Amino acid sequence: MSAVETNPRLSRLEAAWVIARRDFIAVLFSRAFLFFLIGPLFPVLVGGLAGSIGKQTSAEAVSIEVGLAMSAQDNAAMLAARNNLAEQFGRGLPEMRAVPEAQSEADFDPRAFLEQRRGNYVAIVTGTPQAPQLVGTQAQVDRWKGSVGLIAATVSQSVPARFPEVAQITVAASAAADRTSRIRTAQAAQMVLFLLTMLLGGMVLSNLAEEKGNKIIEILAAAVPMDAVFMGKLFAMLGVSFVGIAVWGMVGWGFWSLAEDAIVTVTQTNFSELPGPAVGWPMFVALGIVYFSMAYLLLGSLFLTIGSMASSVREVQTLSMPVTMMQLMVFFLAMATVTDTGSGMELFAAIFPLSSPFAMLARAALQETLWIHAAALAWQAAAVVLLVKGGSLLFRKRVMKSGGAGRAKKRRWTRSSAGRDAEVQPAE
Repeated sequence: MSAVETNPRLSRLEAAWVIARRDFIAVLFSRAFLFFLIGPLFPVLVGGLAGSIGKQTSAEAVSIEVGLAMSAQDNAAMLAARNNLAEQFGRGLPEMRAVPEAQSEADFDPRAFLEQRRGNYVAIVTGTPQAPQLVGTQAQVDRWKGSVGLIAATVSQSVPARFPEVAQITVAASAAADRTSRIRTAQAAQMVLFLLTMLLGGMVLSNLAEEKGNKIIEILAAAVPMDAVFMGKLFAMLGVSFVGIAVWGMVGWGFWSLAEDAIVTVTQTNFSELPGPAVGWPMFVALGIVYFSMAYLLLGSLFLTIGSMASSVREVQTLSMPVTMMQLMVFFLAMATVTDTGSGMELFAAIFPLSSPFAMLARAALQETLWIHAAALAWQAAAVVLLVKGGSLLFRKRVMKSGGAGRAKKRRWTRSSAGRDAEVQPAE
């Protein structure tokens, strides 16, 4: 019995763990991964700075001010009334400021003043508090005439300067309003899941293409089962992805704490007001992590299969384009069926492996049922195993065709050729 036969081989689980640990450490401590982490941070940083500068510029250049062109006493009375009412009306009242030119110019004409685009006023109030006149464009007059009338009425004591407090009685949101709010949460979660999957899934493809070019994958295929190699690489890249998400999350949290207003300006979204999902935030976050893992493994298994069929980096990019477009289509399918829970298309999106993580994460935001997620995760895990098996069989077939089988055939041809030469050679 040879030495190779006496050495026990690793089980598939042990072999997958060895491959996963090797790839995880190799990728995590590579310079390429460091630049990969830094890459997405530049657009976020530039966008945050642009939003901060744009907000400051907009606040300085597009301030809403209504000018006061009354007498000095009436101007003071209007400003005092406006400040008193602002405690309850807040942003519903315009900013008011006396127009200096109205006091210094004897023939001040508010209409000509606005048409000449002098100052930074959207409208100008003239006359007296008892008979105010609002000068401006039709849109601005329609917008502010009610507020100006209220302020003028407060000055003339037609209404009290202080309004009574209004008692507030709140009720829970209706079922329709609650569902509408949760749809927003479902769509936001699907978008985040899709972006992370597509951003991080390419690492699997690049890793396999690099090892194919260095002939390392053939050495691994000769040492351990190919499906264990594929599975180990998938979970190694999944672990690297979680490291990347953790780094981006910490950087994002720090950036948010420093520039919250700028981020809200750019995204036009207040995440603190995002409605809670039906299963609750802790369970929803846990399901989001698991469904991201499944979406990544499903897409990564397809990318591994593509990498096994490609012979160059350019061919890898060409073959991966249809898978990328297909993933984009299934994402649109999952988003389009969010509002039709239980319909045929929504059930298809929940069953089809590539769209199942997106559709089921949306269900977690809309429905409280939990057992269906266990069934979906079991089905997605089975799909991952089937895809890995199929990809490994295809790769093994191609390797045997270009490697061992080809060399064996060449050796048989050489021996037969040598035999024919020996037959035709004349005896000495």
